[in-house]
Amino acid sequence: MKADSDPVSLLERLVAYPTVSNRPVDAIVADLADGAETLGGRVQVLESSPGKANVIARFGPPGTDGLTISGHMDVVPTDGQDWASDPFKLSRRDGRLYGRGSTDMKGFLAATMAALSDFPLQQLRRELALVWTHDEEVGCIGSGVLAQRWGPNQPALPTQAWIGEPTDGRICRMHPGHCTIEIEAVGRAAHSSRPSLGINAISLIQRTLAELEGLAEHWRRRKQFEEYLDEPYTVMNVGLIQGGTAINIVPDACTLQVGFRPLPGLDASTLFDEIEDSLARVRQHARFLGGDIRTRRVQTGPALLTDDGTPLQAALCSHAVSHETTAAPFATDGGNLQQMGMSCLVFGPGSIDVAHRPDEYIDEAALMGCVGTVQSVIRKMCVDEGGTP
Repeated sequence: MKADSDPVSLLERLVAYPTVSNRPVDAIVADLADGAETLGGRVQVLESSPGKANVIARFGPPGTDGLTISGHMDVVPTDGQDWASDPFKLSRRDGRLYGRGSTDMKGFLAATMAALSDFPLQQLRRELALVWTHDEEVGCIGSGVLAQRWGPNQPALPTQAWIGEPTDGRICRMHPGHCTIEIEAVGRAAHSSRPSLGINAISLIQRTLAELEGLAEHWRRRKQFEEYLDEPYTVMNVGLIQGGTAINIVPDACTLQVGFRPLPGLDASTLFDEIEDSLARVRQHARFLGGDIRTRRVQTGPALLTDDGTPLQAALCSHAVSHETTAAPFATDGGNLQQMGMSCLVFGPGSIDVAHRPDEYIDEAALMGCVGTVQSVIRKMCVDEGGTP
């Protein structure tokens, strides 16, 4: 990505990369890395697995605590969605820019790169770091790998971290995490005319769902952060069920994936254990019949809670719709970056309400305004005398 101060053309370029989680991100990684190098950044491309990598670009005096700006490069799939235009080709209609990732969150990436292309980076007194991650949409995987591998031999990143997820201009200093567990029912196949010879795995999952609903109701009664969250409890969602092979076969296998969102301060491992405990009766019944219930932890994305009144919060206030902080209902890379010693705030252009849907869009005015916001915050955090706005 060559230096370009036009965020619309940059967004058009980024949207054209179909960076859904089942595809490599090599092309967008190379583009963003090249753009940062063109601007004079010290760039690291940190591979997590073949085709998957994070990009870190650093500007200004090394080892000085300025600002980290972070965003993810991946997008959710478009399969089965009814789009009015090609989701991977940016289109402009009525002041809106349509395309997959336009608001979540390639718009912020484009605005940041456009802002840097027209900023006097040689004036930086404190370090600026860009952290672009992969596979945030499927469990904050890229930032999780980064947090695990960023050892003491690596130079510390600036501790004030801005994550540019779409928040409608609100400053969010907390959010729930997101964890996934897979539950597999093991049965025994038989001809459907002789069901007594088999063990119906779907029936076992039916019992499992009843137990999980009871646990979800228990979680709904344990409320916290009611002043910040519309649903101030650990939310559970049964998101995927797969089972059976034919209508005339007693199914011998059925799996489901369950997502849950721990509130800040709750131990995800404890919640995993509560799910295990809730399945004890179903597992006992399955084993009595000769089947089983098996569980596997798929991913754990931590929650975020940042202290009120950070320097970054002060820098963002004049650009926000309110000086009061709030919570994002969705998980971000902030939970993993917090584990790296960063104080993270989530704030960005666009609305999460249009993300993940067909005809996702960002208002062009919001995109253009974000360029100035990025420049203002960098100036306050990395250039102004004292570093604290």
